[in-house]
Amino acid sequence: MGFIELLLLAVGLSMDAFAVSICKGLSMKKASVKGMMICGGWFGGFQALMPLIGFLAGRMFADAIAAYDHWVAFGLLFIIGVNMLREALSKKEGEAESGDLSVKTMFVMAVATSIDALAVGVSLAMAGDVNIWTAVILIGCTTFILSAVGVKVGSIFGNKFEKKAQAAGGVILMLLGIKILLEHLGILG
Repeated sequence: MGFIELLLLAVGLSMDAFAVSICKGLSMKKASVKGMMICGGWFGGFQALMPLIGFLAGRMFADAIAAYDHWVAFGLLFIIGVNMLREALSKKEGEAESGDLSVKTMFVMAVATSIDALAVGVSLAMAGDVNIWTAVILIGCTTFILSAVGVKVGSIFGNKFEKKAQAAGGVILMLLGIKILLEHLGILG
């Protein structure tokens, strides 16, 4: 998987955290640099950690499922993408998260927004030629930046972008899953 695909993956994975960060910014009214860094740190850290855990777990079982690993990667990415898209389309307008930045609140939200990254880590192990360290750093940094920006955007523009960001992330993940499947089937070069 090349740099562009990894960057698209990172952006797709960060959309949940970006959407939640917009809600955080909404509930803060005025975004502080400290609040932006807290959200970015929690979300970026967990988005980096979870694919690494998933990748390591996927590598342990790679030999057992080598014959159909591309189907597993496709299935995981596609299902995660569909769920993100479904969640984005089913959210009610004005459904905002709390502005609370406590360790307990941020831990729960960071885990909740990074579960999909765990499954993506498994699919990266199945995809083959992926430098996991590049992927983890790119995913973590992208999520950090977008989450910090999301807090500011939320405080300025409200919840106007939340659903669109999450929907875009879902579509990106579905398309990456399709690409992996088509490459392994020999349809794409």
